[in-house]
Amino acid sequence: MTLPPTRGVETLFRPFQLKGLTLPNRIVMAPMTRSHSPGGIPGPNVAAYYRRRAEGGVGLIVTEGTFINDPVAGFDANVPRFHGEEALAGWGRVAEAVHAAGGLIFPQLWHVGNVPPRDKPLPEHVRPVSPGNANVDLLIGAYAKAARDAQDLGFDGVELHGAHGYLIDQFFWDRTNQRTDHYGGDLVSRTRFGVEVIAEVRRRIGPDFPLVLRFSQWKLQDYAAKLAQTPQELERFLAPLAAAGVDMFHCSQRRFWEPEFEGSELNLAGWTKKLTGKPTITVGSVTLNEDFMTSFGTTNTAGTDGLDNLLERLEREEFDLVAIGRSLIVNPSWPAIVRRGALNELQPFNRSVLSELV
Repeated sequence: MTLPPTRGVETLFRPFQLKGLTLPNRIVMAPMTRSHSPGGIPGPNVAAYYRRRAEGGVGLIVTEGTFINDPVAGFDANVPRFHGEEALAGWGRVAEAVHAAGGLIFPQLWHVGNVPPRDKPLPEHVRPVSPGNANVDLLIGAYAKAARDAQDLGFDGVELHGAHGYLIDQFFWDRTNQRTDHYGGDLVSRTRFGVEVIAEVRRRIGPDFPLVLRFSQWKLQDYAAKLAQTPQELERFLAPLAAAGVDMFHCSQRRFWEPEFEGSELNLAGWTKKLTGKPTITVGSVTLNEDFMTSFGTTNTAGTDGLDNLLERLEREEFDLVAIGRSLIVNPSWPAIVRRGALNELQPFNRSVLSELV
């Protein structure tokens, strides 16, 4: 059964220009860790997974987080790396598969910092990186090298993971950054590591290769955390990051429809665009009735209560792009389904599908 198209749905299918890149629509595949790359090497299964979403009509794919070249960038051997000859060759084949399907793809570059693995303790000899013990120069170089490798492999842009309490975000957050040098201090001073990563990435990739920064207020360790308590603080936080070379901000919320500050309906992406003038991606439980963390281990209804709200905000240009996460895992053709108004065909998400679906 096909229902009448949702009001304003064509707003999702307008092209968008980012630097010299033309996205065919406003739909982004959000980065989602899957742990399907044994030894950190993305294989044919990974290429097929992303190609299928490109075939389904996604305007831009942002890959799952990929570990930069640091021995403790991450602790899951099945999460893909973005360094080393074999891993990079695998990513080259992923990019080729997506392009063959007419898609566009950015890798997300990731370092977990001192976030430990969930399923087992670290060996005693392994010392995670934190803001307090980080070799800043080496880490900046690792991010920049990975970004340049992405460019050389034929990717269409790159995203830095600066959200959710991982390494770049650990420098942003006062609870995890206790440094007393110029990488610590007040909110603006704590952006310095991120600023230097962005600036060096920009230097390596040149002025025309798109660079996205994903950031969040909430953390895995504290869902209610806020880097900025007011729009004025958010503006001070974002300004040096934008000036360093960010082309677009990917603004992670657990629920996209929630206002970021009292007195305004703008969400985090809306405020970020207003304050920086940069384009933004909104994300957070789109077409899901439950939020990000509570859905894991449970069945999600394929809720669409917020779609009209999302489209109205997009039409008002509060933000520019919309990232779809879990719903796109189980609905690879999400764009086509939504465009024809067949919302009742959207399948519910359950964590078990992560090991079943490609």
